[in-house]
Amino acid sequence: MVALLVLTSLLMLWSLVSDRLPRWSVTAPITFAAAGILFSGGDDPLVLLDVDTHTFQLAIELVLAVMLFTDATEARDYVRLRGPVGEVRLLGIALPASIGLAVLAGALIFPGAGWWLPAVVALVVMPMDLAPILMLLRDRRVPLRVRAALNIEGGFNDGLISPLFVFCVANIVSAEGDSFTDLVLSALKGAVFAAVVGTVLGYLASRLVRWAKESGWAEPAGLRFAGLALPFLTYAASVLLGGNGFVAAFVAGLWYANTVAVAGDALDLVHDTSHLMALAAWYAFGALATEAFADGVSFGVIAYAALALTVARFVPVVASLTGTPFSPVERAVIGWFGPRGVTSIVFAVLAYIELPEGEANFVVKVTAATVLLSVVLHGVTAEPVARWFARRPRPGQPDTPPPSSA
Repeated sequence: MVALLVLTSLLMLWSLVSDRLPRWSVTAPITFAAAGILFSGGDDPLVLLDVDTHTFQLAIELVLAVMLFTDATEARDYVRLRGPVGEVRLLGIALPASIGLAVLAGALIFPGAGWWLPAVVALVVMPMDLAPILMLLRDRRVPLRVRAALNIEGGFNDGLISPLFVFCVANIVSAEGDSFTDLVLSALKGAVFAAVVGTVLGYLASRLVRWAKESGWAEPAGLRFAGLALPFLTYAASVLLGGNGFVAAFVAGLWYANTVAVAGDALDLVHDTSHLMALAAWYAFGALATEAFADGVSFGVIAYAALALTVARFVPVVASLTGTPFSPVERAVIGWFGPRGVTSIVFAVLAYIELPEGEANFVVKVTAATVLLSVVLHGVTAEPVARWFARRPRPGQPDTPPPSSA
């Protein structure tokens, strides 16, 4: 009951100041992570948070599944913009290069860790999450193509990385002597099953919602519940069939995004739910970070976090966007704003649950350092960057993405 009182009070207080505090660079992730440290951290927490239970693991997995679903539906709006916004280069060139640099940095900074553990760490800390700079994405002072590039990358990179993360974790925990070939085939099987499940359920749901709307069989409220149920349904069906539930939810979101033009606000409820679940994940992260840093943090961890947030992202992004319509300043802004957040937190918690104790604690500590540093750096620089763009003259561009087409 204490937990319910604390968390609901926190949610109520934040909702009352949710527009004012971000103007002072106090974002929702910062607020809820601080609350997690305050109320659930330490040896005698006011709200006990047991991350070792199966229920907690399932809850964290569902957070990621719903986030991937909503990311896919939101990014589709920007895909319909006239002309490319660098999405192919960002996802096809910059993302693999960033992960490769992060793996190399991990192997050099933490000698003796091998390659699989640095690979897991890289896949955990490199996916960007736009929650810490959400106000920037809605700020019309920032050029639309910059916001579009960030939104598309943020919407798709976690969906692309999730099967690789599962595969690398499986290589570390495989105590049964499974060969590399067996693990590759298992990962491919999971991805294929997930893609099929996500396609079938996403397409069917899209068609059924269209029919229900056009025939008058459902009210808008009912359609909103259908949108909320779909990511949970897809995740459960994929896992039961041996597929990757994260990939399935992401693919279903790509298909279901087409219902927006027909069903209007059919996705509003699932987006609000995703945001609420993300705040809960930030709260859990605050408690986990306290435990991770209980015995201190090494210089190597801090150095790796700084490299992951700067060189490992900035250099591949700026290089991949060279030769595109983006100005040098816009390329630099896109390279800088790669905030880490809920995706990294969820991956870290899953790694903490699956990996042996030593490797698990290492992944959590590196992730906590990276995310905390990202929250501060990206959170406090978002408003100054927006103000800087406001002072720069630029050619006229539309301020909002075009509406989704049927």
